[in-house]
Amino acid sequence: MNARENTRRLAFDAVLLALALVLSIVERWIPLGAVIAIPGVKLGLANIVTLFALLRLKPSDALIILVLRCLIVGTITGPVSLMFSLAGGLAAFLMMWPLVVWHGSLFSLVGISVAGAAAHNIGQMSVAVFLLSEPLLIWTYLPLLLLAGTVSGTLTAIAAMPLVGRFPQLRRT
Repeated sequence: MNARENTRRLAFDAVLLALALVLSIVERWIPLGAVIAIPGVKLGLANIVTLFALLRLKPSDALIILVLRCLIVGTITGPVSLMFSLAGGLAAFLMMWPLVVWHGSLFSLVGISVAGAAAHNIGQMSVAVFLLSEPLLIWTYLPLLLLAGTVSGTLTAIAAMPLVGRFPQLRRT
C-alpha cells in the first residue's frame, strides 16, 4: 500500500471515529430510560459505525475505531464506564468479526448486529458481575438485556443498511 492509500485510509478511519464519537454523545441525550424501564439499555448508535467498518474495511480498522471510541468516551465518562464500554465493544467485535465472512450468504446484517448486541450485553454483564461480586445478576438481569439487545441490534442494523449499501466499492482485505 502506498503513502497516498495509507493517508486516504487513515483519513477515512478518522472520519468514522468522529462519527462514532458523535453518535455516542447523541445517544446519551436520548432519554431511553423514560420509555424502557431496563437500566443501562441503549440503542447502540455507535455500533452502526462498527458494523460498517467490519463489512467495508479491514477488521483491524474496525477494531482500532472501536477501541479509540471507547477510550475517548471513557476518559470523559470515567473508568467504570470505560470498562463496560470496552468489555461490551470487544465482545461484540469478536462475535461479529467471524460472522461478516458469511454476510449475505448465511448471515444478514440484522443477524450479525443482533449477535453483536447479545455479545455486547454478555461482555457488560461480565464486568458487572466482576465489579459487584454478584453472579446471580447474570441469571436475573441478562435475559432482559438480551431481549432489549435483540431490538437494539435490529434497529442498529436497519440504520446501518443505507451506509453499508452506499459504499459497496470498499473491500475488506
